[in-house]
Amino acid sequence: MTTKKQLFINGEWHDAKHYTSLFSPYSGELIAEIPSATAEEVDLAIEAADQTRQTMLEMPSHQRAQILENLADLLEQRFDEAANIIAEEAAKPVKTAEGEVTRTIQTYKFSAEEAKRLNGETIPMDAAPGGEGRVAYTVREPLGVVGAITPFNFPMNLVAHKVGPAIASGNAIVLKPAGQTPLSAYFLAELLHEAGMPSGAFNVVTGSGSVVGEKIVTDERVKKISFTGSPEVGIGIRNKARLKPVTLELGSNAAVIVDKNVDVEKIVPRCVTGAFGFQGQVCISLQRIYVHKDNYDRFVDKFVAATNKLNVGDPFDPATDVSALISPQDVERTLEWIDEAKRNGAKAATGGTSEGNIVQPTVLLEVDASSKVSCQEVFAPIVLINKVDSVEEAIEAVNDSRYGLQAGIYTENIHTAMRATKKLHVGGVLVNDIPTFRVDHMPYGGVKESGVGREGIKYAMEEMTELKLVIFNNN
Repeated sequence: MTTKKQLFINGEWHDAKHYTSLFSPYSGELIAEIPSATAEEVDLAIEAADQTRQTMLEMPSHQRAQILENLADLLEQRFDEAANIIAEEAAKPVKTAEGEVTRTIQTYKFSAEEAKRLNGETIPMDAAPGGEGRVAYTVREPLGVVGAITPFNFPMNLVAHKVGPAIASGNAIVLKPAGQTPLSAYFLAELLHEAGMPSGAFNVVTGSGSVVGEKIVTDERVKKISFTGSPEVGIGIRNKARLKPVTLELGSNAAVIVDKNVDVEKIVPRCVTGAFGFQGQVCISLQRIYVHKDNYDRFVDKFVAATNKLNVGDPFDPATDVSALISPQDVERTLEWIDEAKRNGAKAATGGTSEGNIVQPTVLLEVDASSKVSCQEVFAPIVLINKVDSVEEAIEAVNDSRYGLQAGIYTENIHTAMRATKKLHVGGVLVNDIPTFRVDHMPYGGVKESGVGREGIKYAMEEMTELKLVIFNNN
């Protein structure tokens, strides 16, 4: 019997007026019937959050921390269930899904710790003439209601990167998860309720962006938008949000540079993981590799051999490395982009075909910079490997992009590494690692069309609060 889910509003489960069917990306089987909220139902969720914002504001930080600690404990207790939900709705290989759940637990634990460290600073007023006899300090206060709009590719951990900091900083939340991965969000609602979250402080509404997303972005009671998704949607959100603060984590076509004299055998397994983890459906998936001409042939041979050893198939098989893309439309788009690259002169060293919703891990060589697989975000198991004469040429190629999230460089020369960290126009530079690296307490975000603002618990909390100055005149 197919499960029929409900909206989670004001601490209670509510039947929706309309429903849509959710299908497995891998098998195509019906998974559940999912609520498609109306504007009126979204309004109820926003009203519930708005009515609870004072409760969250007045809640002591140790209590907010305890809720987050309880949530992390509950996730640990139901670890396998959480991983299976991700594997089912997103076709994420279960071993990769388990890694996501582990990170999600860490994200909530970091949030619990940061809830106790939300502080301001004292200001030496007598540093300026006329400031004598005054004592000043700053405090950070929650904005009120945070609207969180999240993608499918990390349906638990990217939600945690919005929900965790929002709770830690004393905000209420309205969450719109991705249409393909709502089950993770409803699972979170169940756990948060059990963890002691006040009714109304966390609400989940599923449905279309044109209805649910639009209402969350434009409603004046929602004081902050945190969005992860495509640049096109993100730019639209920023335009509609007016003066409302927004954090936008958008697209990328992350690149790594491989210098001469680098040990290829050592780095290839890491690069293959970065390129094909979760079918390449990762914002910082390794999409472009620029290899010095002295290392190029050896690198390509080792990389292609390692790629051909990847296991492709059922996401619930523990041995699977690569499974289905999120939708048939993405499969079609991916194959079209591969064909375009070939027409522009690229060569497929391996892959380039599909079976069902699975695209075989694909390695393209000699790719023209104007091809979509190079200049846009592929979000699929495709990586290009191009030869360069120098690191400087590679840096120019990396920067020749509308995106700038993270980039990496492998080099044995400290001067080359330092030069790259200065010249690469991205939000984060990884030296002797792939750009796909992320731990959950570091600042994370990009430049150009990769977005505005930063995630990472402490940094997200700063953007979910506002600074208030207090001055005492003792004269």
